[in-house]
Amino acid sequence: MSSLSKLCLCALLLQFGIATGARADKLEITSAPAGATVEIDGVAVGTTPFEKDFPGGYFHRTKTPLGSRLEHAMVARVSLAGYATKELQLSEGPMNWVGLNGRNHGEYWLLKSNHFHVQLDPISAVFTGNVAAKLSKNGGADLEVELSLEELVARTKPAVVYLKGLQKAATGFFVSDTGVIAMNAHVARGEESLLTLLTGGQQLEAKVVYIDADLDIALAKVEGSGFPHLTLADASTVRQGESVLAIGNPGDAMLFSVTKGIVSAVGKFASAGPGTWIQTDTPINPGNSGGPLLNSRGEVVGINTQKLVKKNVTGIGFALSATDLLAVLHRFYPSVSPAVRPAASVGTAESSDTSAVATSAITAVRSVTAPVAEGAGMNAADEPPTERAAQRAGGFGTITITSEPDGAEIYVDEKFVGNSPAKLKLPAGTHAIVLKCQECPDWKREIEVMKDSQVNLKATLRAE
Repeated sequence: MSSLSKLCLCALLLQFGIATGARADKLEITSAPAGATVEIDGVAVGTTPFEKDFPGGYFHRTKTPLGSRLEHAMVARVSLAGYATKELQLSEGPMNWVGLNGRNHGEYWLLKSNHFHVQLDPISAVFTGNVAAKLSKNGGADLEVELSLEELVARTKPAVVYLKGLQKAATGFFVSDTGVIAMNAHVARGEESLLTLLTGGQQLEAKVVYIDADLDIALAKVEGSGFPHLTLADASTVRQGESVLAIGNPGDAMLFSVTKGIVSAVGKFASAGPGTWIQTDTPINPGNSGGPLLNSRGEVVGINTQKLVKKNVTGIGFALSATDLLAVLHRFYPSVSPAVRPAASVGTAESSDTSAVATSAITAVRSVTAPVAEGAGMNAADEPPTERAAQRAGGFGTITITSEPDGAEIYVDEKFVGNSPAKLKLPAGTHAIVLKCQECPDWKREIEVMKDSQVNLKATLRAE
């Protein structure tokens, strides 16, 4: 072998030795407090302080295609009993490796650092305040006022926020008065904190305090109290065909934009991911992710998460149900006992049971008293009036009430149920309807509501 050949071979071996990453680098993960479990890519690997050797090519780009390189994203979860779990995006990428000769060697990732430190937050300090939830009506009578679009937006928009990270921007909404924000996990991943803009222009910092490993749900927290927050309605309250509204921050458009559509279907949908999904034709776009999908009563039925992008396909978006969000929130309130209820299985054969939450920690909003089992000691005189009427006449009807001027107070059987215009579901039978406004005499009618009927009432209120 010539001297030149030997020299070339030595250079190649030297380059190969460096490229193969024979020298390993050490990855360290620490936490305060220590002793937390560390999972990397879903596999438990030890507790903090954690150390592990990885090939040098995981930290620095290799010199040749023969060197070790990280060929996927790497995520760590750090968890300790009594503390909110933190998720760390250890790697950055993908990056495309093109050699000097122009050959493409594929994608690779690099670890961001050789040392990551996590400050774990006590659950008791982070998840305070109350979460409002609406559970299944159990087939009972329900006096619910459907808001006009203008009033619906006015009531709910103050609880919606714009979230901006280093490379992402999206939407979230308050679920507690103490600053807990619900959002999508795909937005929160890789972010320690997010700039949070409120509708009034106030800017706050939101710390990412929890990312669900399976569902596309994350929670963030801003300091403070008295924040407007939205009521969560579980999937069993959602009806196919009902109107829904989305509020969010679509890219390249105005912040806190509003779009309207209907519920197309509800149920399991493996193509979208785990959980119960609400399919809707409500226009949603990148930046809407994490925003609320609202029913006509201002309750959150889902978190806008994704839309179907495909040739010749339009108007198909998906929101992860509020039932799944309630299940995530349940983990941080030890006194919460989730109650299993059937999902609203409309529009898909894949629907199955879902869970909802109702305890003192999560304030349940119910319209009627729960049924009492036989022999429990309640007689007919003790039953709620709406339940008695429903049992006597059977079934329910719908009554739509409008007035001139708008905003009159509506009383049904001497109970205040909201302001006009309103759409009410009443048990079949006779009901006393009274509308009141300032400086006007009361407008009164007795209405016979038949099963499955639809009645329209228009009241003209004149000042005396």
